[in-house]
Amino acid sequence: MATEEPASEHALRASRTYGAAADHYRRAALSFWDRFGAATVSRLRLAPGGTVLDLCCGAGASALRAADEGLANVELRHGDATRTGLPGGGFDAVVCVFGVFFAPDMAAFVREMWRLTGPGGVLAVTTWGPGLFEPANSLFWRCVGEEEPALYKAFNPWDEITTPAALAGLFSRAGVPDPAVAAAAGQHRLDHPDQFWDVVLGSGYRATVDALGPERRDRVRESLLADLRSREITSLRTDVVFGTAVRPG
Repeated sequence: MATEEPASEHALRASRTYGAAADHYRRAALSFWDRFGAATVSRLRLAPGGTVLDLCCGAGASALRAADEGLANVELRHGDATRTGLPGGGFDAVVCVFGVFFAPDMAAFVREMWRLTGPGGVLAVTTWGPGLFEPANSLFWRCVGEEEPALYKAFNPWDEITTPAALAGLFSRAGVPDPAVAAAAGQHRLDHPDQFWDVVLGSGYRATVDALGPERRDRVRESLLADLRSREITSLRTDVVFGTAVRPG
């Protein structure tokens, strides 16, 4: 997915964040990546031999699940997902799970994904719902704000599109007709409150804690975990919104 144009600073920041977070993707506390990747692919009704493009793929939760559904020849590429340079209409399914909100122009990104979806193919975009990782989320941002006010919610693009109406509106602005959009409530269980720090290091929060530097990061960690332990928090809100659209054949 090479491109002659340099990636935007927005894209570079997201790339740096999730590149750093990759060392935690397989931790038990982050099993939601695989779970929601699988839930997205299950909505595609894939046929053996089909071609699937998984954009913003992370550790490949969606792509690998697609392979489990009977697809083979998985190929991984590094590039700008918003400007793939791939030929139009070349895929039976185009999937983006928890990635669309990192694009500075989300409508343009969805429009590009729709361009890549072939006749009879399916576009699937999954976003987080409201209140992600609550109640731990609010405690995290409070601890960050006490340590460095300038970093308080300075990087949380996943909160920009959290409802079925918002996702349906995004499809509409991108020129994608008749999307099927559905919200699903969820809870994610942790074995111990301390496991939330694995979530911090293996998600978009990573940009914030890395910006703190070692000493302030350690203070935020100590304060946050003490709060989580005192409240015995082991359940996190993980609502999601699924959106799919079929391109006419």
